[in-house]
Amino acid sequence: TEYTIVLAGMVRVDHDGGTLDVHAGQAVIVEPGECIRYSTPGADGAEYIAVCLPAFSPDTVHRES
Repeated sequence: TEYTIVLAGMVRVDHDGGTLDVHAGQAVIVEPGECIRYSTPGADGAEYIAVCLPAFSPDTVHRES
């Protein structure tokens, strides 16, 4: 499970059901197996914290090239 808390700006989350814009002061929770893509389309980007439980290593995460 991944918890992303946006501190400043906006993070766009593209997922199978559409798009979610997560603004400062908001959070999004992504469950294991969900296919998502994060972006920061705003001119100033975003500041956010992502916490994964359990933690993962680069060898175990599923990322598209």
